[in-house]
Amino acid sequence: MSNHDQHDSSHKSVQRKEMSRRQFLSYTLGGAGAFMGAGMILPMVRFAVDPLLVKKTESAFVKVVAESEIGSEPKEFKFQISQVDGWYESEPQLAAWITKGQDGEIYALSPICKHLGCTVNWNTQQDNHYFCPCHGAEYTIDGKQLKVAPLPLDEYDLKIQEGYIYLGPIKPNTRVKEA
Repeated sequence: MSNHDQHDSSHKSVQRKEMSRRQFLSYTLGGAGAFMGAGMILPMVRFAVDPLLVKKTESAFVKVVAESEIGSEPKEFKFQISQVDGWYESEPQLAAWITKGQDGEIYALSPICKHLGCTVNWNTQQDNHYFCPCHGAEYTIDGKQLKVAPLPLDEYDLKIQEGYIYLGPIKPNTRVKEA
């Protein structure tokens, strides 16, 4: 190979690779399709995630009954709360068993059985216990589990103002000592 051949091969012009019409249309339509797809999906993602980002407000207490109506025998009282689940607002009706304990303190128990979520009733077996008709769970007047249920009945946060009882969110039972 001569010097002249080497010199010619090193100075060849760079050949540009051009985009074909088909490649141009593919890239353009693909980009436009991705842009439109993102435009449809982003609002859906925001709709699903936005309620999770809203700060939780403290639960409001609901006026339920006059303090003078409470005795040593549990009574069931129904009340409504305002509830927001994501975008859905509702006012479900709840219930509470309210009584005055031996210590003179008023407390409210949730009627939801801790075994499988049925509603408990007071003294239906004439034994001064809460009784769950679904599977036979029993609880003492303070909500301590006796049979079947793994945990005591939950308790409502309670406050008394101007002679009325106000109930707040549900909390674990504070009247029962776990062994």
